[in-house]
Amino acid sequence: MAYADNRFDTRRRALASALAAQRIDALLVTNLIHVRYLTGFSGSNAALLVGKDRTAVIATDGRYTTQIREEVPEIEAIIARPSAEAVLREGGRYDRIGFESEHVTVAQFEALRDVCPEDSTLVPLTGAVEKLRLIKGDYEIDALADVAALATQAMIGLLDDGELAVGRREFEVAADLEYRMRALGAERPSFDTIVASGPNSAKPHHGAGDRVIQDEDLVTIDFGAHRGGFNSDMTRTFVMGRANSTAQSVYATVLQAQRAGIAAARPGTALVDVDKACRDIITDAGYGKNFVHSTGHGIGLEVHEGPSASTSGEGVLAPGMTLTIEPGIYVPGRGGVRIEDTLVITEGAPRVITSGISTDLTVV
Repeated sequence: MAYADNRFDTRRRALASALAAQRIDALLVTNLIHVRYLTGFSGSNAALLVGKDRTAVIATDGRYTTQIREEVPEIEAIIARPSAEAVLREGGRYDRIGFESEHVTVAQFEALRDVCPEDSTLVPLTGAVEKLRLIKGDYEIDALADVAALATQAMIGLLDDGELAVGRREFEVAADLEYRMRALGAERPSFDTIVASGPNSAKPHHGAGDRVIQDEDLVTIDFGAHRGGFNSDMTRTFVMGRANSTAQSVYATVLQAQRAGIAAARPGTALVDVDKACRDIITDAGYGKNFVHSTGHGIGLEVHEGPSASTSGEGVLAPGMTLTIEPGIYVPGRGGVRIEDTLVITEGAPRVITSGISTDLTVV
């Protein structure tokens, strides 16, 4: 699908309106994810100054002279480093200049203060760009669906070719999956692939070690692909050879919880209530203490971004948000189960963009 490439200007206009409402004359953007969100620039060094009057100036260093002209032709570019100091010094005069306080160290702030014009004031600001990123546009949703489909295709190929098998090491399975994602066009995995087998599956973020996968193991695979700045995130838990009664019971509980979370993910639903929909089922089954993380998170230019469905989650769901639903049960020394899908919130039932691999208990 083709899109008019005015999405970055639209985002900067929305930011400018938000700044004006907070009596901030300009925002110094130093978080590279936010620079990319507002301009499309994908280099590893940049800073951006956006005024409430909708003006913008960007800075980077000499490595990206050609790239910034190609990716951001509509914004004046300053080639200098340190880029944040350069854009603050040369980007125009403003009375109140906000800075992303959650992404600026004390040392960085002191450097900014040293070059800030005498008649300007640096004002700490939080969440200005993050709030804009909560709601995805059609371009973002399509990109997220495409990269999720890529990762799913890689996983299906891995299963079809028998690369998840008894006798293989966890890191071998992870390497095969990551290779398949790259071969299909991913720039890299979204995160280090998790292949957690047997007792390792009781560790939510185990990684992929040298343990040999054994018969009757539960094997949790958490994986994602990164392409064009966007990420995917999906988890499936498999059982090797035969599922004993305990594994079947735990799996059924997690699956019931995940389906409840998906059903609850409707516009207007409080994020704490989405978490509660999953957590209550697991608690009622006697595994409450074994569900040790939040139910889900947003995904986009980052793997983990707002909103957050947790016991302390704030706000309500709205159309255009993304959210993973990933309840889990982890029994130390024995094993664990996690099932995760990524949703796009719509006016009705959520759209599951990680479909293609069954969530039913799969014996390999």
